[in-house]
Amino acid sequence: MFELAIFAILLALFFDFINGFHDAANSIATVIGTRVLKPLHAVSLAAAANFLGPFIFGVAVATTIGKGIINPDFVTMEIILGALVGAIVWDLITWFWGLPSSSSHALIGGIIGAGIAGVGTHAILFDGLTKVGMGIIISPVVGMIGAFLLGILLLTIFAKRKPIQVNSIFGKLQLVSATYFSLTHGANDGQKTMGIIALILLIEGATRQFEIPFYVILISALAISLGTFFGGWRIVKTMAVKITQLKPYQGFAAETGGATVLAVLAWAGIPASTTHAISGAIMGAGSVRRMSAVRWGIGKRIVWAWIITIPASAAVGYAITILIKLIS
Repeated sequence: MFELAIFAILLALFFDFINGFHDAANSIATVIGTRVLKPLHAVSLAAAANFLGPFIFGVAVATTIGKGIINPDFVTMEIILGALVGAIVWDLITWFWGLPSSSSHALIGGIIGAGIAGVGTHAILFDGLTKVGMGIIISPVVGMIGAFLLGILLLTIFAKRKPIQVNSIFGKLQLVSATYFSLTHGANDGQKTMGIIALILLIEGATRQFEIPFYVILISALAISLGTFFGGWRIVKTMAVKITQLKPYQGFAAETGGATVLAVLAWAGIPASTTHAISGAIMGAGSVRRMSAVRWGIGKRIVWAWIITIPASAAVGYAITILIKLIS
């Protein structure tokens, strides 16, 4: 059983790496799309900030994931393995298609499906799912509105400046906003794996109550930052140039709007999607000059990916858990 726990922890860290790899676009798309940073410099900045994020914003989201979606008293190693495989499979499918879906919600879907397969619906905590639902609605909508309003404000303030001056100013400020977003990305997404590993430790008796040891924070932060560094370039292309073409001030507005939403939700322990936040923010910032600047058809595909993420990963998590139960 101890060997199975080690395997589960390694699988959780692999999911964390895939999360960073899959969601690298969230952190770097705007700063690459505006040509402020070269790709290698952008992923290096994002990876470093992803690593630091959990240390700055705490572990409230990890607690929600670990004991807010399914009752820890009912969790088994089979359920954890099923949840992780469900999330990993969905992440890889959407990476192959170049769709910026949510790794966070893929994991939540995996937990739900595996939990139902393992012990039934009575183990699912619907209060926790309410938090997830809040994150699904709040992150893209508020990210879009916030980025749009900030973009309008900046456009008004700098209306009389020459474009080359505005680009120069916000080219520098985007370094700050990109770092800010990457910190909140690491804070929110990096915590998901921490919650899963803490559950494994609790099941194995390594801890007496649900808690997040420092070394769990450290290895989880390292795994997601390495994934971000190696980056999922298929999705970067979608986020950086296919949705809309951003100028530096719009990139600054998108990153700042999206990051602020994520920062607030991380403090509140709501497992929001960084993908939802930045996608909505990019659409909002892109709409500042004219609505037709955004390719809403691409946006529609992204929204459909959001809608099916939780049920699709839940289905995979359910199937994998049933399979594990049959062969164990």
